[in-house]
Amino acid sequence: MLPCQRHLFDLPDDIAYLNCAAHSPLAHAVVEAGGSGLRQKVRPWAIGREHFFELPETARALYAELIGADADGIAIVPAASYGLATAAANLSIGPGRDVLILAEDFPSNVHTWRAQAARSGAAVVTVARPADDDWTEAVLARLDERIAVAALPNVHWTDGGLLDLARIGERCRALGAALVLDTTQSTGALPLDLDAVRPDFMVAAGYKWLMGPYSLGYLYVAPHRRDGRPLEQNWIAREGSEDFASLIDYRDAYQPGARRFDVGERANFALVPASIAALEMLRDWSVPAVAATLAGLTAGIAERAAALGLASAPAHRRCGHFLGLRFPDAPPPDILARLAEAGVHVSVRGRSLRVSPHVYNTQDDVDRLIGALARLVG
Repeated sequence: MLPCQRHLFDLPDDIAYLNCAAHSPLAHAVVEAGGSGLRQKVRPWAIGREHFFELPETARALYAELIGADADGIAIVPAASYGLATAAANLSIGPGRDVLILAEDFPSNVHTWRAQAARSGAAVVTVARPADDDWTEAVLARLDERIAVAALPNVHWTDGGLLDLARIGERCRALGAALVLDTTQSTGALPLDLDAVRPDFMVAAGYKWLMGPYSLGYLYVAPHRRDGRPLEQNWIAREGSEDFASLIDYRDAYQPGARRFDVGERANFALVPASIAALEMLRDWSVPAVAATLAGLTAGIAERAAALGLASAPAHRRCGHFLGLRFPDAPPPDILARLAEAGVHVSVRGRSLRVSPHVYNTQDDVDRLIGALARLVG
């Protein structure tokens, strides 16, 4: 369990920010690193090899360490949708085959695979929301020989419903199905055994649980997928791009590993240093410690909310770092505005009031949330 880290952030005492699943706040160190990087453009003659090559490699290595991967398997991407599009472009889905997704999944995943299925003559199979909140069994029941790709999260983005990706990954391999993961709502806050899951592609946007800036994330690519086709043909992904004088000697070979999948202008002088600072902070905290700390917070919130008549998925069927509170009917349409008036910031996603704390939250924040909810439902 981590002590409260609120001092690292600019969070007023009268604000209960419980919305990390939408945007994490940036820590002071992250803001400073990003600002310092942006100021490089004030004197561009000082921009050199370090900024184009060394800093992106530092970010790549830090993210690889965070998820238990090798740095050669990490591409720098601007968004989860970019990583999903990369996966779709490199997986063969023929007519008569299916892509498996979850009901009410994040739109980027749904639209990516609908478009891919339309191009290839495949079909999209949607796993219905299970009445017992057991997404794992629901997915396993729909996995069969027709499935070419299972495109899934680790946790459902609306309410934190948990999937056992090790079991699902094992079943995918037995069927010869590719496994594509969007772990934007889990990486950085929930440990994952990459060796047990063995996804083909796994992407995470950086501005939520990775505590970093908007428009910079990371894509893991399995070893047998690293010779694929990138979405772009940018100069820096090519072999020998470190030698600016020789860029006119156009080379067909790529930089090693997943670097060919890097987004153009990956050496963003503001975002890369900011992301490095955020990843270093997560490394210092450790993901297991973050997960344990947040599980304690959400367990207390779930218990106190239940006393107000607001249910949530059973503890063993949801992640520990956020939860969706369920009203007897749909959440009141003005609930976010009324909570904000009380200094409480959360989200509504689907039919859930999504509450997503982090290590900067205090018991006072929880009390403020429960007090505001009590006034709303009382």
